[in-house]
Amino acid sequence: MGYQLIDFIAGYRAGLEARPVMAQVQPGAVKALFPPTPPQQAIGFEEVQRDLMALLPGLTHWQSPNFFAWFPSNAPLSSVLADLVATGLGQTGITWQASPALTELEEVTTDWLRQMLGLPEYFQGVIQDTASSGTLVALLTAREWATGQSQDRGGLQAEPQPLTVYASDQAHSSVPKAVLLAGFGRENLRLIGTDENHAMCLDQLEASLKRDLAEGRKPCAVVATVGTTTTTAIDPVRGIAELCQRYGLWLHVDAAMAGSAMILPECRHLWDGIEQADSIVINPHKWLGVAFDCSLYFVREPEHLIRAMSTNPSYLHSAADGQVKNYKDWGIPLGRRFRALKLWFTLRDQGVQGLQARLRRDIANARWLEAQVRQTPGWELLAPVPFQTLCVRYNPGHLSPEQLDRHTQNWVARVNRSGRAFLTPALLKGRWVVRVSIGAESTERSHVEALWNLMQEEAQKVEIET
Repeated sequence: MGYQLIDFIAGYRAGLEARPVMAQVQPGAVKALFPPTPPQQAIGFEEVQRDLMALLPGLTHWQSPNFFAWFPSNAPLSSVLADLVATGLGQTGITWQASPALTELEEVTTDWLRQMLGLPEYFQGVIQDTASSGTLVALLTAREWATGQSQDRGGLQAEPQPLTVYASDQAHSSVPKAVLLAGFGRENLRLIGTDENHAMCLDQLEASLKRDLAEGRKPCAVVATVGTTTTTAIDPVRGIAELCQRYGLWLHVDAAMAGSAMILPECRHLWDGIEQADSIVINPHKWLGVAFDCSLYFVREPEHLIRAMSTNPSYLHSAADGQVKNYKDWGIPLGRRFRALKLWFTLRDQGVQGLQARLRRDIANARWLEAQVRQTPGWELLAPVPFQTLCVRYNPGHLSPEQLDRHTQNWVARVNRSGRAFLTPALLKGRWVVRVSIGAESTERSHVEALWNLMQEEAQKVEIET
């Protein structure tokens, strides 16, 4: 049965290019395929395998070469096999003693990636599930660091001054969510304005810091972004770090998607000053190509993280404590999957040079599409293209802003309904744009060229609409 399932996955991957990229089902269609009550008797694995085929129309095919939506979420087959092995081995990492191999392979692979990214040796890594968890961990750590471990006393409720957190108005939605979950409160989140390149304005950040200090608040942390969600904009990390040092704040850098590009030496200038960050989050499960979920959280001084996260029940004590890492104290969950296997398989299968070549291919494809947009009448580029994501719009010139927004949403919806490609629209400072995110493992120049032809075909139907 296992051999049959491997063949099923291989066949699915081989036929992806022929499938409509976006799921072609209506809400409730998949649920309607199955009875509302659980089976009372075993139905046999053969029938389960047959039912798998019925799920395929309900899938959005993230691994398709024609997937240009949201962000790349690659799952190379070596990483798929690693996930199978990890589940088959059935390890649960709590302490080192619970699975020495799990712990030490995580140490090895996170340090390999640190070296690939050019980060200083003092950064140590731990695998979280997603960047949302990494940012929450960062803000929980910052909270305890700024208050001298308030959780050991009365918590934030007992603090004499409210703590404030700062991020750009282009920061990912996980940042406000983490601020709320960490107990800071919405009123203590400052969303700082951005410049014409959609990067955080340093003068506005400092003005906000001074205002909060003057009004009796205590600035706690700044979340800088390298590769914002909508445009992949880059906040000025060095300037933000200097303000954090001057005013005594924790600096967390969200580089979830774009951080993968830093395995390319020619891209590292884009996060100049990163060595001054207190914590960094990067998702190998996005552009780099490790099957979801595998998010790396790097921290400059692990003792602050461990103090905030540590738990030490008697049944988890062992003679090795003090000599080893116990990852139960490096994040929110007590236990962890053997996620390092996915990173280990991928790095050994492709090597640094193989990964670099793929990322350079994607950046070159983005540059090609950028050139087509710039030289074609009516098409607009709404943001710089530092990595592999473009924000574009077709503007025939005679539509009001509201009409142009409707037209943008209409033509991208037609592209998606066609099944020939999948794009995502997004709001950028109040106006709708179309994001083209290039980076699926199997996407080649021919797919980008076909996408560009399709975009022009659908966007130029404006006369019919109006």
